[in-house]
Amino acid sequence: MGAHGSRGRSRDHSALLTALGVDIGAELLDLALTHRSYAYENGGLPPNERLEFLGDAVLGLVITDHLYRQHPDLPEGQLAKLRASVVNMHALAGVARELGEGGLGAHLLLGKGEELTGGRDKASILADGLEAVIGAVYLQHGVETARQTVHRMFDVLLAEAPLRGAGLDWKTSLQELTAAAGLGVPEYRVAEEGPDHRKEFTATVIIGGQGMGTGVGRTKKEAEQRSAETAWRLLSDQLRTAAEEIGESQDAESGAAQQEGAAETGLASDFEAGLAKAAEGSTADVDQPDTAPEKT
Repeated sequence: MGAHGSRGRSRDHSALLTALGVDIGAELLDLALTHRSYAYENGGLPPNERLEFLGDAVLGLVITDHLYRQHPDLPEGQLAKLRASVVNMHALAGVARELGEGGLGAHLLLGKGEELTGGRDKASILADGLEAVIGAVYLQHGVETARQTVHRMFDVLLAEAPLRGAGLDWKTSLQELTAAAGLGVPEYRVAEEGPDHRKEFTATVIIGGQGMGTGVGRTKKEAEQRSAETAWRLLSDQLRTAAEEIGESQDAESGAAQQEGAAETGLASDFEAGLAKAAEGSTADVDQPDTAPEKT
């Protein structure tokens, strides 16, 4: 692993390790970051595919265990949908892009062909690389540290999973959200630029005639997914804020009504008490026997 190790260690992975919140030995980290294209171009070095296989199993176990405990009343089918909304290529790639400055892609060891065609931001490569890194964490530190690392990276997605419904991708989730809110079907407008071997696509999603999110990707599909994710988060926040404001307004109206009702009840009680007192006085005047002695 000489050539592989020397090239990997010549790069600074401190930002990646800081984002992971855990240390990984140099050789093991190099292996986790070695894509098969780089391994092939450098004399058949071992690629990260075995670590990816291991990391996939670790990730699946941690996410499944969390969902099982967090949602004790959900049937198997619903749990499977929640897991699929978190553990899929696009979700993993999104997490990988957030790992430190430049994301995981900045640390991958890629062959020249993948490098030229934008492999550092390719969803499949990022997802596989992330699973390999998780596998490396598990190998070096064991299941508990791996579990903590996965949660640091995936807790936001886990919290959003029940809100995203059955959608396994952001476009589906956004369409479900707009349908529920009565906003119609999202429209995507895509522009492309750059040479054929390195095209870049920019997608804008339009909802109700208004631009709600923009995303950039190496493919049209990837750009649309990113724009849908941006729009879903923005629209979810707007709907949540609106619901909270309506709830506060209703609480205020209910409180005012209760105060008014209490005041009216108080007046009625005072009036009823007065009537009762007057009635008692009247009864005393009529029924009380005359105790004065008779004159003889």
